Amino acid sequence: MIRKLAVILVLLAFVGGLAFWLASSPRRLDAATLAAVPEGDAARGELVFWAGGCASCHAAPGSEGEARLQLSGGVELATPFGTFVTPNISPHPDGIGGWSIEEFANAMMRGVSPDGRHYFPAFPYTSYARMEIGDVADLFAFLRTLPPVAGETPAHQVAFPYSFRRGIGLWKLLYLDSEPIVAIADASDAARRGQYLVEGPSHCGECHTPRSFLGGMDKSRWLAGAPNPAGRGTIPNITPGSSDIGSWSEADIANFLETGFTPEFDSAGGQMAEVVKNQANLPAEDRAAIAAYLRAVPAVSE
Repeated sequence: MIRKLAVILVLLAFVGGLAFWLASSPRRLDAATLAAVPEGDAARGELVFWAGGCASCHAAPGSEGEARLQLSGGVELATPFGTFVTPNISPHPDGIGGWSIEEFANAMMRGVSPDGRHYFPAFPYTSYARMEIGDVADLFAFLRTLPPVAGETPAHQVAFPYSFRRGIGLWKLLYLDSEPIVAIADASDAARRGQYLVEGPSHCGECHTPRSFLGGMDKSRWLAGAPNPAGRGTIPNITPGSSDIGSWSEADIANFLETGFTPEFDSAGGQMAEVVKNQANLPAEDRAAIAAYLRAVPAVSE
C-alpha cells in the first residue's frame, strides 16, 4: 500500500511538473506574423523611439543631446521585487548588434530573449505587445543607425522567488495581452491614435496604473495613479476623474507634453520631465491624439 502511494505521489509530481513546464514555456510570435514583418524604415522608427521613451531607460542618466542616443544601458530601476538594470541596446555586439528582426520582435512583443528566456516585466513588453509589427520593425531599423557602445551591464539584484524566470511564464498568462485596454464608444480618429500610443509604445499605464500584489496592472483602475515604485510619492491619476489634470483641456495636456508646463505654470519634474523630453520630439498631432485619448478614457475618482 505504501509503495503504491509512493508511486502515485511520484506520478502526480511528474505530471504537475510537466504541466508547469509547459504552461510556463516562453511563447514567441507565430510564424505567420514573423513572415509578414516588413522592411523597417529608420525615419519612422525615430518617432517610435521617442514615443517609447527608449532613451530614458537605456541612455546614461543625465544624458543630453546626442548622448541620449548612446544606449549603453545601466539605469537601475528600483521596484518592490528587486532592482532591475536596463541592458545595452546599442547596435554593438554587447547590445543588440547581433540580433535579427525576429529576435527583436519577440523581445518587444512577447518578452522572450534570443536565447529563449523570459524577460522580467520591468521591461514593459506588456504594453509593447499592443504595438503594430511594422512599428517594431521601424524601431529596429532606427536603433541600428545609432552609435555602437561596448560594455555589458551589471546583473539584476533580484532575490528568489522573483529571480526564478520560469515563473514569469505563468505571470504572462495573466497579464500579457495584446487587446486594447479600454473600449471608447464613438472615438475620434485622434483618440484612437492616442489609444495606440498610450496603451502601446508610450506605455503610460506602466507608471500611472496601480498594480496587484503580483505586479500586474489593475486594468479596472486604468491610469488612476499609483505608488511611485522608487518609493518617493505617487504617480498621479491622469483620467478625467483626476484632481490634478481632470480640469485640463486637450490643449493643456498637449502643451504640457511638449513644454512641461502646466496651465498653472508649474513644471514637470522627476521621471515626467524625462517623458516630456521624449514626447516633445513627436509630431504635434500625436501629442494632440494622446490628449484626446486621455479626455476620452473612463474617469476614475481618487
